[in-house]
Amino acid sequence: MTLKDIAIVDEALSREFEAHSAPIIELIKAQTDDPFCVLVGTILSSRTKDACTSGAVRRLFATAAGERFSPSDLERLSEEEIEKLIYPVGFYHVKAKHLKELPIVLREKFNGVVPNTVEELCELPGVGRKTANLTVAVGFDLPAICVDVHVHRICNNLRIVKTKTPLETEMRLREILPTKYWKTWNSVFVSFGQTRCDPVRPKCNGCPIAKYCHSPKKKC
Repeated sequence: MTLKDIAIVDEALSREFEAHSAPIIELIKAQTDDPFCVLVGTILSSRTKDACTSGAVRRLFATAAGERFSPSDLERLSEEEIEKLIYPVGFYHVKAKHLKELPIVLREKFNGVVPNTVEELCELPGVGRKTANLTVAVGFDLPAICVDVHVHRICNNLRIVKTKTPLETEMRLREILPTKYWKTWNSVFVSFGQTRCDPVRPKCNGCPIAKYCHSPKKKC
């Protein structure tokens, strides 16, 4: 796939993105404009559908003592209380433990301020490269390539990359993808994967990028 083709795909998926509800992390950004809230929402969203994440975020953020949910609010809550608030997100026991530890690690390592680099964010409990990249891109509006299962799968189907793991996809995209696409790449691909390009039953009829797709499940 050429750079011209990448530009066409990005434009097509951006139009699709605008026609649907934004992913939950984008909504958290719009509502709070706070990297900490984006970070917490991203931790909760892992392996969890947006509707479930949305409910968990709403309940958790409603416990804020001030105008906005903060690390001190997490410190006031017990791990058991956090579990009840975020249930039934995926792995809620583990996530509650990580969220309880988060303000402590933030204070000890970063003076209570959420760092804005992938490497530093990965030092926080419950934060891997996917979460870190999404926090940098959405929370801080800085160039970062977040690769989840949707991005990995669809980029391989389009033969933008030929990789076996999301990490390999991220590293390859860093090499070939112009920086101007980095911040929005995850959002448009995740939205496309959730609304049209389902891994089991893709809605291929009318797909705006069908001519580039080499998926064995392609139906058009």
